[in-house]
Amino acid sequence: MATTTATAAAAPEVRYGIVGVGMMGREHLHNLAHLAGEVGRAEPPVRVRVTCLADPHPESLQLGHQLAADLALPAPQIFSGHGELLDSGLCDAVVVSSPNMTHYQILMDIISHPKPHHILVEKPLCTTVQDCQKVVEAAKQRSDILVQVGLEYRYMPPVAKLIDTVKSGTLGQVRMVAIREHRFPFLVKLQPYQVNNWNRFNCNSGGTLVEKCCHFFDLMRLFAAANPVRVMASGAIDVNHKDEVYDGKVPDIIDNAYVIVEFDNGSRGMLDLCMFAEGSRNEQEISVVGDIGKGEAFVPESIVRVGKRTGGRDGVVTIMAEDERIKYQGLHHGSSYLEHLNFLSAIRLQGASGPSVDLTDGLLSVAIGVAGQLSIEKGRFVTIEEVLAG
Repeated sequence: MATTTATAAAAPEVRYGIVGVGMMGREHLHNLAHLAGEVGRAEPPVRVRVTCLADPHPESLQLGHQLAADLALPAPQIFSGHGELLDSGLCDAVVVSSPNMTHYQILMDIISHPKPHHILVEKPLCTTVQDCQKVVEAAKQRSDILVQVGLEYRYMPPVAKLIDTVKSGTLGQVRMVAIREHRFPFLVKLQPYQVNNWNRFNCNSGGTLVEKCCHFFDLMRLFAAANPVRVMASGAIDVNHKDEVYDGKVPDIIDNAYVIVEFDNGSRGMLDLCMFAEGSRNEQEISVVGDIGKGEAFVPESIVRVGKRTGGRDGVVTIMAEDERIKYQGLHHGSSYLEHLNFLSAIRLQGASGPSVDLTDGLLSVAIGVAGQLSIEKGRFVTIEEVLAG
């Protein structure tokens, strides 16, 4: 295993396979095409190549194949299932961008495969805490691979700038983190996995607080520099999808919620989610308050504001946040490109550094979401210990 790892780390080429070529799979293909052009000119140069695509949906495979041609990429091999892709020996790294409920089995198959494949898995890691835990345990047995979780909101330039500000101590000891996401409804997902619009049902997506909000719970942990203890939430399905029916079933995903998270260092986080708020200037607004100052980040305005208690309102500084490394903005303001840049770096330095977003990050972001979903159902605080225990 050690010999394989050393060879993989030193290789001048990293070959990628994409499992799940729907909207996000094609977004990854866009990012990898731009990454290939950039790192190929780096010192030392690295070849990044998408060699294969897998999806049981022929229309998605066709769209992925056409996109590769449009991006002037060599034609990738296509497969109807991830097992064929893994057995082909054509890739060193696999991007898992299939529907949420398929993540667990696909991850377990990649991890248990005789040939090592590094993994970048879209959020959420899995739809249940128990499945996340099984993946974490399985991955511990494979020191020859690394697994990075796609919680890329960390890399959005204004969010990254706010993270750096917090880590610098400018705000002092963080006491409160408030995140507001006011946005459009869930997108249409037409894939033949159990039901059309698979993301309309908790059993497929894990629930809104897992599917969508794991990003924000991950950020809360980063800002608080602490782990969650208990969660209280209130939410409902009040506006969206109420007139939709699939196979005789009405969607059950919530479209708005308030979630309070208490951390083990005494700090608190709050999420304000509304998915029928298209009339918003910013989609995400983040506020972090410490005992000596406050920082805010706004997306997509890409503005950061920082002030200290001693300076008052007149002392607040406004900063435009940019990252010159971004070569493709895509769907998430360049964060997916930076995610791939970090993943590639981790692959090349395997053994020297781990992935920037690891399996523990993925597990705990899901655990907070599951606790929030359960809190809404039960009408009470839910401890993280409770959901981790199953």
